[in-house]
Amino acid sequence: MLLFRSEEHVRRWSERRGNSMGATLTPDQVWRLAKAWYENRLSPDWARKTPDQARAVFDSIGLVGAFWAMT
Repeated sequence: MLLFRSEEHVRRWSERRGNSMGATLTPDQVWRLAKAWYENRLSPDWARKTPDQARAVFDSIGLVGAFWAMT
């Protein structure tokens, strides 16, 4: 994970390195994703999220678009 001050900064950084710009998240989205993704990770009955569960988590946080489509 790389931290940037703005999407414009991400765009310039990506262009200078010849990379396409991937998904960007706000600090709030990162926090909400981490909480939802790892909420019961230490539980003995933990199970990996299914693709449908993962999409539901992404959607609930506002992570939409091709990057998050899991296709």
